[in-house]
Amino acid sequence: MWEQIAANRRKSIGLVISAALLLGALGWAGGEYFLGQGGGTGGVLIALVVWLVMTLAAWFQGDSIMLSVAGAHRVQKEDLPQLFNVVEEMTLASGLSKMPAVYVIDDPAPNAFAAGRRPENAAVAVTSGLLRTLDRDELQGVIAHEMAHVRNRDIQLMLFAGVLAGAIVILAETGLRGMWLGGGRSRSRRDGGSDGNGLVAILAVVLMILAPILAQLIYFAVSRKREYLADASAASFTRYPEGLASALEKISRAPQRLGGATSATAPMYIINPLKRNGQMAANGTSTHPPIDERIRILRSMAGAGFADYDRSYREVTKRGGVIPGSALKDAETGQTARSTGATPAPSTRENARKVDDFFYRRDGYRKVECACGTTLRIPADFATPAAKCPRCGALHDLR
Repeated sequence: MWEQIAANRRKSIGLVISAALLLGALGWAGGEYFLGQGGGTGGVLIALVVWLVMTLAAWFQGDSIMLSVAGAHRVQKEDLPQLFNVVEEMTLASGLSKMPAVYVIDDPAPNAFAAGRRPENAAVAVTSGLLRTLDRDELQGVIAHEMAHVRNRDIQLMLFAGVLAGAIVILAETGLRGMWLGGGRSRSRRDGGSDGNGLVAILAVVLMILAPILAQLIYFAVSRKREYLADASAASFTRYPEGLASALEKISRAPQRLGGATSATAPMYIINPLKRNGQMAANGTSTHPPIDERIRILRSMAGAGFADYDRSYREVTKRGGVIPGSALKDAETGQTARSTGATPAPSTRENARKVDDFFYRRDGYRKVECACGTTLRIPADFATPAAKCPRCGALHDLR
């Protein structure tokens, strides 16, 4: 298992290094253009400072910022016991030493993501729409997928890849704006307008246009690779590939669009939250592999182990395997997939009611039970001394 993590990280780190070299080249070209001949070193230093500041901010506050941007609220076991039980189960199955903090986002679009620099301070966030839509087996598949990201240290890797991509975009946009305002022209004339300076100017313009595109492609490549490995790990943790396959199918077909998602945070979710309903395919600019492909791989698995996933991946995609060979040597062979959930689970309607209860309590609503069976939700700032039941007309004294 650790061999798999190491191999995955080595391949992905190679892509991150490519982005770092791209950042350096962009800084050098910008320095030569704006600071004059010999200013490339200064440009590289400026690029490194921008990257360092962004990295420090992301390292110390990245998870908090993402949870805040997503509108996530931390919950306890008494709030949503089924969700907590599933997270506890998958913590044990994944071999993590500490259970991640659990958050819920009040959004009807079903989705989920994991955050945190290390497994010891990780968090798992799901939307209220996910809890309303999925049954227990499907929820277990989604949580297992996110636990795989935590265990594989994907979150940390994506943090650095995202910061690099962001730094490249900032430098490129700043440089292009400076060129439009004539930032390098006076210096170019002062230096005599040599052919060398003209070539540097052309190189700088080309890099500033292409670098953000290349950076995003590298970032997306890192993201897509980790999704396959997380799916394989989830199938192994739950021993039920159909649970995750069914969950992906439901999430991808949901008509709602997630409100708090941005292009910067989209790769962190289990399914791209910016895709329109029904878009099951992917291309070179996609943050995730094709959804229908992920589903077919999971449903074609003969068992629930890494070797089973790798074999299914080869058959479905007609490409080479996705699981590192060193990991397959130690992978369990013939790991039997279970057929259904081991314990009875609450219905999705009951889950929806518990989600509603949690957010009503958080917002300070009072609950009044009417004799006719209707439950009235009274806002904290409700000024009227009595409330009328909309069903039977009975008045309830609120004083």
